[in-house]
Amino acid sequence: MSYIHATILGIVEGLTEFLPISSTAHLILVSDLMHLVQNEFNKSFEIIIQVGAILSVVFLYYKDIFKWLMIKKLFVAFVPTAVIGLILYKFIKGYLIGNTVVVLWALALGGLFLIIFEKVFAKKIAFNESKESGLNEISYKQSFVIGLFQSLAVIPGVSRSAATIVGGMLWGVKRKTIVEFSFLLAVPTMIAATGLDVYKNMHAFTNSDWKFLSLGLIVSFVTAILAIKFFIAYIQKNTFSAFGWYRILLVIVFAIWYFG
Repeated sequence: MSYIHATILGIVEGLTEFLPISSTAHLILVSDLMHLVQNEFNKSFEIIIQVGAILSVVFLYYKDIFKWLMIKKLFVAFVPTAVIGLILYKFIKGYLIGNTVVVLWALALGGLFLIIFEKVFAKKIAFNESKESGLNEISYKQSFVIGLFQSLAVIPGVSRSAATIVGGMLWGVKRKTIVEFSFLLAVPTMIAATGLDVYKNMHAFTNSDWKFLSLGLIVSFVTAILAIKFFIAYIQKNTFSAFGWYRILLVIVFAIWYFG
């Protein structure tokens, strides 16, 4: 890895972390395009770099995330992913992270699901959008269900953002509200995932590795702030169908390049 690689991956992470298109998938695919070998450090980089984007949420939503009621609801939503992630850590790191075929399938099926979801539930969603709602109105039951959906994102390419947003909307949470809750839920989820990976692998990191990580974290923090503001403005006037079509188009283009 070089500083250029770290910068590019930082930009990719920041722009894609909170959109329903899977930041992990994009990091893996872009790494393939740059011919980066999926060694242990590069796999760890793709996990740890997400903290930069997560810190942008703390920066933008500090008034909400440190409320005791919200902390309790985020904890309830975090538990399912924490348990599943801890149990499957070795399998995820060894067989899923860096697996291009798995990523492409997850991207394609996830994109198709987003398109169908908007078509099938369009009327229900439109009705739900007319109701007043906010982060405080998400119940503990809804929080737990959202957490179960988030656990699907242990498969790279599924998209943590897409899973939590769809799960929340299916259980009656307003579009803008679940998007913001998804932002907040990313904080404990990704900090825990990063902490676990650093604990298990930091002994193997070199001084250069730490420098690459620091650069990637800073770049992803800055770009994520821009991505969050764009996404909030976008979803108030548009559905997620465009993201579904984007995922499918990305798979087609990349598959032609990768397998051709």
